[in-house]
Amino acid sequence: MNTLSLKLSSSDIAKILKDFGPYIKKNTAPYVAYRYKGEDLDITIYTTNKAVFTGSLAHEYVAGLIKKDKRLAGSDEVGTGDYFGPVCVCASIVEVEDFAFLNDLGVTDSKKIDDEKILKIAPSLMKRLKHSLLILDPLTYNRIHQVNNLNMIKAKMHNKAYLNLLSKGYDIPSLAIIDEFCPKERYFNYLKDEKEVYQKVQFETKAEERYLSVAASSIIARYAFLKSLAQMDQTYNMHFIKGAGEEVDRFAQSFVQKHGREALIKVAKLHFKNTAKLS
Repeated sequence: MNTLSLKLSSSDIAKILKDFGPYIKKNTAPYVAYRYKGEDLDITIYTTNKAVFTGSLAHEYVAGLIKKDKRLAGSDEVGTGDYFGPVCVCASIVEVEDFAFLNDLGVTDSKKIDDEKILKIAPSLMKRLKHSLLILDPLTYNRIHQVNNLNMIKAKMHNKAYLNLLSKGYDIPSLAIIDEFCPKERYFNYLKDEKEVYQKVQFETKAEERYLSVAASSIIARYAFLKSLAQMDQTYNMHFIKGAGEEVDRFAQSFVQKHGREALIKVAKLHFKNTAKLS
């Protein structure tokens, strides 16, 4: 079941009371100011103005609530499903005044935008938004992967991206969303040995479709991934293929024939099944 927690403003509470009017119950338990219980949405508003939203419509309702009047942060990663190229993670902050700018650019989930548009609009996003971009090259990735699985690597990169925002002196909004790639408990377990962990994050599936901060981060990360592939194209005088399918298998075989199997560690994620298919 979907569950979200959010610190509400007085206008947020007023909107909820207006939306659900006679169905709202007051003071239903200690520290609870209001309670709404519906078939697909359950809202508990505490006296601290913190609210918990539960149910199949929780994501949709919260997205509508915060869309126009809340600063947002969000992070996403690119390259984890690609045999060739780096893993890129970006965390961004979107201010209220950025919403119109992002909508005008057509910002949405990077998977729904073609590469040409990514390359066109990402520089504008990087100039406008406070962000932190991390690029883990294949050589370093392969070394780290010997002792960290892919989700652990992603967790550490997301955490580092948020810590970088703090180190730059940015005030991270109370609503900071990670596009969920593992359960919350496992995410923080991956970070248990880290010296510093940014705790104030929420996890949502398909967050890049609901939050402009995550969508913007996915575009910036995708841009960095594409630029890295382009640099690899120049270095090896070959056009690297995205993904991990049969076309990638054929290209990988051509790469090995031209540059040798030992060069793969610099361009590919060696634990992928594609490596085992090479002759």
